This record gives sequence, structure tokens and C-alpha cells, in this order.
Amino acid sequence: MKKLIVLALACAAILGFAATAPAATEVRMVGDALVYGVYYSNRNFTGWNPAVWTSAGGAYKGAGAKTEESFQIWERFRVRTDFIASEAVKFRLALKVEDTWGHGTFTAANPDVAVVPYQAFLQFKVPGCAAEVTAGLQRVDLPQSKLFYASPVFGDNAAALVVKSPLVDKTLSVVAGFGRLIDTNRTYDTTSTQVGDELDLYFLALPITVEGFKATPWGAVAVAGKNANYFTNKSSQYGSAYYIDDLASAGTFLAPKLWKNDQNAFWWAGGAFEVTALDPVKFYADVIYGTGAQSDRKKSRREGWFLDVGAEYTGFDVLTPQVFAWWSTGEDKSTVNGSERMPIVRPNWGPGNGFLFDDSQALVKDSNVGMSPVGSWGLGASLDNISFIERMTNRLTFMYVGGTNSARAIRSLNDVMGSNPYFTMGRDLTVNEHVLGVNFDTKYMIYENLAAIVETGWAHGEFQQSVWGHRLVSQSRDGDTWKVSFGLS
Repeated sequence: MKKLIVLALACAAILGFAATAPAATEVRMVGDALVYGVYYSNRNFTGWNPAVWTSAGGAYKGAGAKTEESFQIWERFRVRTDFIASEAVKFRLALKVEDTWGHGTFTAANPDVAVVPYQAFLQFKVPGCAAEVTAGLQRVDLPQSKLFYASPVFGDNAAALVVKSPLVDKTLSVVAGFGRLIDTNRTYDTTSTQVGDELDLYFLALPITVEGFKATPWGAVAVAGKNANYFTNKSSQYGSAYYIDDLASAGTFLAPKLWKNDQNAFWWAGGAFEVTALDPVKFYADVIYGTGAQSDRKKSRREGWFLDVGAEYTGFDVLTPQVFAWWSTGEDKSTVNGSERMPIVRPNWGPGNGFLFDDSQALVKDSNVGMSPVGSWGLGASLDNISFIERMTNRLTFMYVGGTNSARAIRSLNDVMGSNPYFTMGRDLTVNEHVLGVNFDTKYMIYENLAAIVETGWAHGEFQQSVWGHRLVSQSRDGDTWKVSFGLS
């Protein structure tokens, strides 16, 4: 009953605003519904929970204490409302309800209220020019070639101020922005001494487009306060990693622990490239270098490279073949000289809708293995947009992923911390480990606005017992990881 009251009040507020808005204001409402069941076997390659951080101070619990629930039914409803005052001014409020049947919002007779905003922003054009300003909770993606879906550094909704403006018509434009990703203490710090408790991101991109070629050089800087809550804020939709895992080095957890500086700077420079001059053969590539905490203790520094490259052939009517590969630097043998993996913030990278990475899955929850794109290399192939049957499309993707991390580095931290969230079996691979993954996805359009979706995935991993211990590795050998999801959208 409480849930219905909240929804009714939200709708009434929106409709009430529309009724009292100036006559020239146009209100547009759209939405989407997603209901799906997921059967997922052997999460984390064991069927057990991963290690997790349990407090903002860095306390944690090891892996293998809980057994998975193999089948769940998820439901997500979203409503997006745009209030358009003129061609130059509008704002958006987007709300969603998302949970599993029988839990939270969808508990019979005793639901918890779980209506949350996922977008809320004001957008306007600067008078006298073509610049557009968007302020508020919005989708922010650092540049990435489209074959790989989104950025390994950051791609998600964030509270941000973003300015876009053309510089040379249809050839050169600029995108600049600032986002506050974390503000732990908000108005007041916990004592009379001010501390760095924010994580801020600044970024700049210069998309260049000419006939047959597109290049987007870009850069980003993050200012990471020492006292921001990196330990319990998750940095991935799938929940496989936390901010501390993606920004800190392994040496950060050795005494003296954590960062010395109240604030540390992280920065990235990269380029996204797309070549269509040989259409229907198209090429894609990205190059990124990232570094951070270079003025902190040597053991707390982190830097590395990430490269990807791919190609597709779009000349067939019934399918689109794609091939792709990537490589990133990994940990060397020592944890006291810092990390050699590129720092990341919120990765959303992955080709071919792959089961191994948190990327473009339509049935979003329990959708992937959650592997890290850094500290790995891999190659794969995909048959996309397969269309032999009217109103039905399919996708088949295969991937091989190997590690670039020294086994000694991961083993050294595991010896000190035991099973820990910073290094996770199956998410982080040594040079002696690999994972194979296959996914086959189907979408059938029942009506123009209603689709039946099936996403399937399989993964097999080979892991080192000397790194992860007998218990986890032995359990991973009892069966492979796989999922079957079916839903309506």
C-alpha cells in the first residue's frame, strides 16, 4: 500500500506541475518495462559469494561464506518525463523501480519503497551560440570507439555539468564537463578539521569527424579525497568491484595502510578512432594511458596502459561479422613499487555483448561474470545482427581472456590479507590463468514496442591453486559458469 501511495504522489506531482506550467510548456512522457527470469549457475566460478568490503574503514569478509540462489525474477519499470519550455530550455525527471520478485518493492503485502531517480537534469542552449549545457544527474561516457560499447575508465549516470559545442561545423566540436561522483560527508565533515571526502572528475574531449574517419582525443582528471567512501560504494552495475579496487594499488593495503595524502590526483589521456573509409569494412581502436597518486608513497602509486582494436564487415544483409582484441598492462612481481594496472573509475566496456564483462546486456541484472578489463588481454569474434527469420535477430560471441598480472604479486597480497575483495579469483587473472566465454542472444519483436529477449552465457576458467587456495580453485573445477535469461521488454 505504501508503495502505491508513493507512486501515486510522484505521478500527481508530475501531472500537477504540467497542469500549472505555462501554456507553452510541452510535457513528453515515455517509459519502458522489463520483466525477466535469470538462471545463473556457479557465480564467481564457485557458486559462492565473493569477498566484500564491509565498512568505510576497510574491514572485509572473505569469499565462500554464502551459497548462491540460482534462479531469480527481476522487474524494472522506468518513466522518463521531459518538460520542454522552448527549443532552448528543458528539464528531465526519470524514475525507476527495480528489484526481484519477493524482495523489497515486490514483496507481497509488505513492500519497501524503492522508487529512485536515475536521471534528473536541466538542459539549455547558451544564448547567441550553439553551445548546450546539461546540469544534473545524467549519463556520462568518456570517449570510446563504438565496437567496444563504452569506456573502461568511466561510463554511467553521474551528477555532472557538461558543456557541448561545435567549433567547426560537422567537423570539430568540444565536450567539457565536471562530475561529483562521491561526497561522503556532504555539508559538514565529522570534526572541526576539514578532510578530503569527495571524488571529483573533470574531462575534456575534442571529437573530430571527416569523411571516412573519426578521432576523439580526450583527457580526464580525478581528484580523490582520502576520506571519501571508496570501500562500500560499488563501481560497477554488476557489483563485482568497489571504487577502492579500481583506484588504489595493492601496496596501499600494506603498512602503513591507505593513502598518505589528503587528496590524490589521477589523470587519463586517450584517443578513440573509427575508420569507415573502406565501408563496408570498418575499423575501431582505442588507446588510453592512466596514472594516479604519483605524489603519494611509492607503494600507493598506480599507472598503466589499455589498448583495444577491432573490425567489422557490414556488407551482408543477414549478419555482421566482428573481430576484436585488447591488451592492458598488469601487475609486476612486486607490490611495494605501486601498481602497473591502469586506474579506472566505473568501467562499462565490452565487445559483442560479451558474457564476461559488464557491458551492453539488455537483461541487466545477473547478466555477466564481471571480469576486469585491466590486467588482462584477450581476443574474440562475434556474429552480430544475425537475421534469417523475420522480426528475429541473434548474436553469437566467443572470447578468450588471459591475464597480464604476475602470480607473485597477487599471491603476496593474498598471503597478507587472506581472501580479500581487492584481488578476486575470476575477475583478476594471472599470466598463468585464462577464461573462455561464449554468449548467444536472441531478440524477437512480438509487436513494434514489445520484444521477447533471451540471453545465454557460458564461461570456463583455469585458475592457480597456489594463488587462490585449494578451496576456491577446487570448487571452480566442479562445474562451469553459465546463465539463461528470458524476458519481455
